[in-house]
Amino acid sequence: MNATGPSGANPPGVSRLPRRLALAAGALVLALALLAGAGILGLAQIRAHAPPAPEPKVSAEVVDREGRLLRPFALPDGRWRLAARVEDVDPRLLAMILGYEDRRFAQHGGVDPLALLRAAAQAAGTLRVVSGGSTLTMQVARLTLPPRARTLGAKMAQMRRAIELEARLSKAEILGLYLTLAPYGGNIEGVRAAALTWFGKEPRRLTLGEAALLVALPQSPEARRPDRAPARAKAARDRVLDRLLAQGVLAADEVRIAKQEAVPTVRRPMPQLAPHLAEEMAAERPDLARHLSALDAPLQERLEDLVRERTRALGRGLSAAIVVMDNESAEVRAYVAAPDYFDRERAGAVDLARAVRSPGSTLKPFIYALAFEDGIAHPETLIEDRPARFGAWRPENFDRSFQGTLSVRKALQLSLNVPAVRLLEAVGPQRLASRLQQAGGRLELPAGAAPALPMGLGGVGVRLVDLTALYAALARGGEARAPVFRREGGAVAAPRRARLVDEVAAWYVGQCLLGTPAPQNALGGRIAFKTGTSYGYRDSWAVGFDGRRTVGVWVGRPDGQPVAELTGRAAAAPLLFDAFARIVRTPAALGPAPRGALAAANPRLPPPQRHFGRARRDAVLEVVYPPDGARVSAADAQALALKVDGGTFPLTLLMDGRPVARVEDRGTLFWTPEGRGFARLTVIDSEGLSDSVTVRVE
Repeated sequence: MNATGPSGANPPGVSRLPRRLALAAGALVLALALLAGAGILGLAQIRAHAPPAPEPKVSAEVVDREGRLLRPFALPDGRWRLAARVEDVDPRLLAMILGYEDRRFAQHGGVDPLALLRAAAQAAGTLRVVSGGSTLTMQVARLTLPPRARTLGAKMAQMRRAIELEARLSKAEILGLYLTLAPYGGNIEGVRAAALTWFGKEPRRLTLGEAALLVALPQSPEARRPDRAPARAKAARDRVLDRLLAQGVLAADEVRIAKQEAVPTVRRPMPQLAPHLAEEMAAERPDLARHLSALDAPLQERLEDLVRERTRALGRGLSAAIVVMDNESAEVRAYVAAPDYFDRERAGAVDLARAVRSPGSTLKPFIYALAFEDGIAHPETLIEDRPARFGAWRPENFDRSFQGTLSVRKALQLSLNVPAVRLLEAVGPQRLASRLQQAGGRLELPAGAAPALPMGLGGVGVRLVDLTALYAALARGGEARAPVFRREGGAVAAPRRARLVDEVAAWYVGQCLLGTPAPQNALGGRIAFKTGTSYGYRDSWAVGFDGRRTVGVWVGRPDGQPVAELTGRAAAAPLLFDAFARIVRTPAALGPAPRGALAAANPRLPPPQRHFGRARRDAVLEVVYPPDGARVSAADAQALALKVDGGTFPLTLLMDGRPVARVEDRGTLFWTPEGRGFARLTVIDSEGLSDSVTVRVE
């Protein structure tokens, strides 16, 4: 007889196996199967043949000298995935992740049998999946494996991969992979990208509520995205807080306060400091994931804010750029190439710090430096500022007036044109161009054109970054160094060095520029600076230095259109002084006078240096031997003869700007070379006439 009635029901006293018990048994069987599978795979064999640890591709990032993020770059597919290490994250966030995700992380070897059994028991007791039993290592394994459906085979693959990861990596490295790869919704991966997106800061110092939200999001990143589902995000965050409170990881008072924190509802943009330089550095070394620059992020941010403020006040279409260099190391500490990278009206994407523009009068200090080096002028030498012709060219001063007789120092401070052209004619335009180019100043001349006198007033193209480096050479005693943008391995890359002018000449120029009249409402006498305005009011410049740093400023329109009354003094100089104010409260003093510098009033100068260019109209002075460019022998340290035609006695011979011989009544001077190499020989007569030759001593 059948044990059941006609309808198939159980007889009285006999009940069907409860559905819950069947589910529990099934879950237990699954757990045991997984454990058995892991054992069958052979842990030792898996560990011994583990493949190399995964190296997931991460977003390239450019950081400042202290490792602070300037600008990251999205991966080619648009994802933001910033590399993260344990030390990059708030320790409390790490404790919360481990407390919530994997409390036995430090003890297990990738797979936690107890967690699997617990998951099975929870499923049996609640008739739903409460936890999957996955360890943090298994989650990392899943994130590094190709996506698969949630099947028993996929789970086994994750377990195997987890064991392999534990064989190759330390616990800190595994945790770092999780912090880098965990999904946070949309195109955001990793805790650093998430913290920047939702809170606008790195995950080093988070509030308790912020940390709890970052723990909750990876569980269901799309459903809990704060910008799309803030209520779900808040509920998930609060559940994390409650669980950690129950575990004793958090205290009740701090959980209560954390729950009161608002959940962010909008995404924040990624950092965009120094975007132009960051873009260039990333393109220069695409193999690097992390580019260590020489910039100072807080200073960069302050100066970017300053440029934005000032260009708004200047008017539509106007732009500006600032470069800050450290004098000693040649490191570029700030690089503001435009007011706003995304401002199309001001061509924000154009790097104006590297744009070729007319420098106006900003090359004049280098003309004076060469004149000082040659010994044909001293800061107290008198010079004429009167109408003069140079061939068919008749230069005028900016205000179309003339000052008459004044000191060379004053002529430079007032940026007078005629005195500068007189000195440039004496030192030679080609020589000036050669010195500037050898020192890293890339000059742009029209095709087929040679350096000529107009270059001293802006008739040539230069870049702000190069001009700033040339002024930094004056600040460090005439030694030019290539700008340093990148710090490799935490150390400053050795810059290329070249001699721009000698130390005494550089110091003379600095002392002259220290007295340049300051702009309105600014305190003068603390910064050695020079302004410049290009022809047609297209470019305004101001470059200055103190004892520690050099700052270059350019203001104008990116398209090169003229702007009425846009002058270096009115537009660029105030920005220069404001920049110094945001760099340091009190500028550092310039260095002391170097050996050989002559501090004397005009009457006490050597007669040839008292008045530049004063001579009879028919007077002639010429070095007839050796000819310019000659090679001479220094054998036996024998004195060599230099023959001069014309001039008014006495005659003074200078070698590389230093007096070495003097004669009262004859046209032959003798000098002894100090060693092999090039030497510039200059003869000056009592009326100020001079002639120079360059010879190579062999």
